[in-house]
Amino acid sequence: MEKNRSFIRVEGIVQGVGFRPFVYKLAKTFMLKGWVNNNSEGVYIDVEGVKEDIDKFVQYIKNNPPPLARIEKITVKDDKVLNYLDFKIRESEHCLDKITFISPDIATCSECEEDILNSNNRRRGYSFTNCINCGPRFSIIKELPYDRDKTTMSEFKMCYECSSEYLDPTNRRFHAQPNACTECGPELWIEDASGNRLDVEDPISFAQNMLREGKIFAIKGLGGFHLACDGFNETSVSNLRVRKKRSFKPLAVMIKDIETVNKYCKVNQLEEKILTGIKKPIVILNQKEEYDLPQNIAPNQNTIGVMLPYTPIHILLFSQKLEVLIMTSANVNGLPIEYKDDSARSGLSGIVDYFLMHNREIHVPVDDSVLKVVDEKQTILRRARGYVPEPFKWNNKRNILACGPNMKNTFCISKEGFLFLSQFNGNLENLETYEHYKKNIEHFKKIFSFSPKYIAHDMHPGYMSTKYAMKYDLPKIAVQHHHAHIACNMFENNLEKKVIGVCFDGTGYGTDGKIWGGEFLICDRHEFTRVAHLDYIKMPGGEKAIKEPWRMAVSYLYKALSKQKSEKEVTDMISKLYGNKAITLINILNSNINCSETSSMGRLFDAMSNIIGITDVVTYEGQASIELEAISDIDIEGSYTYKVTKQDMYIIEPYEIIIEALNDKTKGVSAKIIASKFENTIVDLTVNVCLHIREDSGINEVTLSGGVFQNSFLLKKICSNLEKNNFEVYTHKDLPSNDGGVAIGQIIVANEIIKANEIIKANEIIENDL
Repeated sequence: MEKNRSFIRVEGIVQGVGFRPFVYKLAKTFMLKGWVNNNSEGVYIDVEGVKEDIDKFVQYIKNNPPPLARIEKITVKDDKVLNYLDFKIRESEHCLDKITFISPDIATCSECEEDILNSNNRRRGYSFTNCINCGPRFSIIKELPYDRDKTTMSEFKMCYECSSEYLDPTNRRFHAQPNACTECGPELWIEDASGNRLDVEDPISFAQNMLREGKIFAIKGLGGFHLACDGFNETSVSNLRVRKKRSFKPLAVMIKDIETVNKYCKVNQLEEKILTGIKKPIVILNQKEEYDLPQNIAPNQNTIGVMLPYTPIHILLFSQKLEVLIMTSANVNGLPIEYKDDSARSGLSGIVDYFLMHNREIHVPVDDSVLKVVDEKQTILRRARGYVPEPFKWNNKRNILACGPNMKNTFCISKEGFLFLSQFNGNLENLETYEHYKKNIEHFKKIFSFSPKYIAHDMHPGYMSTKYAMKYDLPKIAVQHHHAHIACNMFENNLEKKVIGVCFDGTGYGTDGKIWGGEFLICDRHEFTRVAHLDYIKMPGGEKAIKEPWRMAVSYLYKALSKQKSEKEVTDMISKLYGNKAITLINILNSNINCSETSSMGRLFDAMSNIIGITDVVTYEGQASIELEAISDIDIEGSYTYKVTKQDMYIIEPYEIIIEALNDKTKGVSAKIIASKFENTIVDLTVNVCLHIREDSGINEVTLSGGVFQNSFLLKKICSNLEKNNFEVYTHKDLPSNDGGVAIGQIIVANEIIKANEIIKANEIIENDL
């Protein structure tokens, strides 16, 4: 039969996922000759054989790729026959300025887990066991193409047995770049709090024993260090909180298996699927009524963040009597996650009793991802391990760098029709986090051969991300924070036409120089019009009012009561509630010293939380709102009064809410009922304002974005009530509603502005020519 030759180019996530060995085996099956290799565009395949077999070969690749692969494009071109003698995996090649997709780090697969727990397997108890279907990827890659010598595994030369596996097409470790064993790979050891290496025969067994005794460990994992202690030991948890100076923020737990998770938490089908999948993020679960883990794991909460073991180290730690471990990111006071050995020794020595260390370098730090399920839909709160750097398709090829926000920062790059959103970088409030942010941008530029042509950034002139943007000698586009939020939602839901954008969050710089956060916009991807917002309220003490909710409570009470009572009556009432400090604050309000004005929904939640008696001072971002949600009951009915007035736009006045809630508290109404009525009121006013806007504009599509929509109570009820009023409602699923998605919105808006400017310039040229 006549021989044919086809050159095939496969683009997508096809490196580090077993694609070349998959192609090798498939070529052998169809008796094709030629070669396959990795390169900076993806994977090249050159095959010769009968045309019918080549066609079947290509169809099989399209329809049955390896489980971790994600094919974006396959190009097939016929060529002159060269008469190859066999089929080979060739050396990788690198082409400049071409994009290559990289797999995220993947949780240990069931086969590798079986290997390390099998007493007859040569990898029994080996903490760095992996195969082509699991293990480290993004966190160990230094440059592309993805080969061992370009990762942090380069210093470990494979032994004879590992090399044999690596070269055997029938073995699932065939061309698995991090392949290793006890003879040739990374190793574990124990250090004391001062960084002295201990003579310990079995580091895992030592760690298990010490954890059970109540000791605190820093455990070097896949993308950084965790702080760990026994989840049943209330004293250990308390000691960890004191040492880390983390008084109330919930701690994540790692639980042995899904059966054990079900003992403590309510787990629905989708939650179980996410927990046990290949990514294994932290999932926020509802506690069961019989939940009996220490309350200081998640103080004042009825939920808990849970993940399953996702590396061999974690699996082995649970192989004895331990069932629940605190497993929280190892960082201190807002600093980035520790991932370098020496930095961890220095930064964590005052927190931990021991270090569980290893010598596989982490090149790129990646924190744990966090998700929750609301109304049977996934919503992502922090996108990092297991998800980054998976790209999002986009129908544009401009090279844009979006620098992101200051809080919950991520940045984003666009190249060749894809958006690459970075891992969670933290809050850019200190030099260490800012340096970490800059380093991650440089890494993305290197591995994706990316050179920006435009820079998108937040409008806020004081943000570190904005200052970073200003260093580029390139065209810059400032994007309003809440417009970016809504644009992110529009991108995720493939919306092009104008929408009603509801954006509730804590802080965002407005076009009037004030702090926005309770916003209703009419917008498309290019521009927006602000059509409604919460009435402005003063923030006495500026940033202090965010950390001390009682200040916002006094500000709201002062403005609300002043509409009904004399100055003396108001002052007397507030001073009875808050004492002399309230008098000082009222003087600050009246003198307007350091009193930024805000329309923030987050600050209204802070005020109400304090008035109810939940939170006086916050120790972590969003604490007041989170604790208010925790005591709310979605089944409680009733709401408070508010006003919507029409000026140049709709203004929502929440002052009667404040007074009525205070009256309820004075009458002895429970905090649970007041909190629920307050949240019901926010639901009602949101729907009411959307109805006004629809009547004015004819727009029926509503997008919800902003950190406040992490609140499950609000998200469920607002969606439900809008839908009852025949609105089309769009929420986030694969991108965070909080500031972690803002960078994508910045790129979307910036691109439309660039496009509009190009059209204007083109028209000017035409007019001049005429």
